[in-house]
Amino acid sequence: MENYCAMAFRRDDSYDPATTGKIAAHVREILELLGEDPDRSGLVKTPERVAKSLQFLTKGYAEDGVEIIRSAVFEEPYSQMVLVKDIELCSTCEHHLLPFVGRCHIAYLPNGQITGLSKLARVVETYARRLQVQERLTEQIRDCIDEALHPFGVAVVIEAAHTCMQVRGVEKHNAITTTSAFSGAFLKSDRTRNEFLNLIK
Repeated sequence: MENYCAMAFRRDDSYDPATTGKIAAHVREILELLGEDPDRSGLVKTPERVAKSLQFLTKGYAEDGVEIIRSAVFEEPYSQMVLVKDIELCSTCEHHLLPFVGRCHIAYLPNGQITGLSKLARVVETYARRLQVQERLTEQIRDCIDEALHPFGVAVVIEAAHTCMQVRGVEKHNAITTTSAFSGAFLKSDRTRNEFLNLIK
């Protein structure tokens, strides 16, 4: 059974060697500028690790959120709210290259079409795995769903903690940033928007 499971699932962490080498060379230089010895045992492989880490954290640039949703679109007359909440996200602040971590809540009102629920989580991952600001990330997720499904409305709320505020600068460890983006019925109808906001509490 163990052998079968190992064969059935195989994680593929592949990185472009040329890109990895170029980033690693710069990371090595940064370590030297910080006063470190990049040749000491604990740091010898750090430039390569950082290079691969940065490529993973920005892999969303190579993905298309609209195509992800369109890969699983189904005709369905259901017209009530579809809500997926507490989607975990980890993104990278473009101002300091430090992570911000939180959760995303998404709802939409179908207009004859629905998508696989996992595709909504994939869309969050696609746009989060880029250099971001939370405000833009929130709107990109909304716009992606709007473009792919043409629903009657989309609602997106993100709540996140930013390490650029926690470990440097003002050093406020408990601050949470909340952003929202609405379209269609969620923008025009207080009742629809309030229903969504009450459901994600």
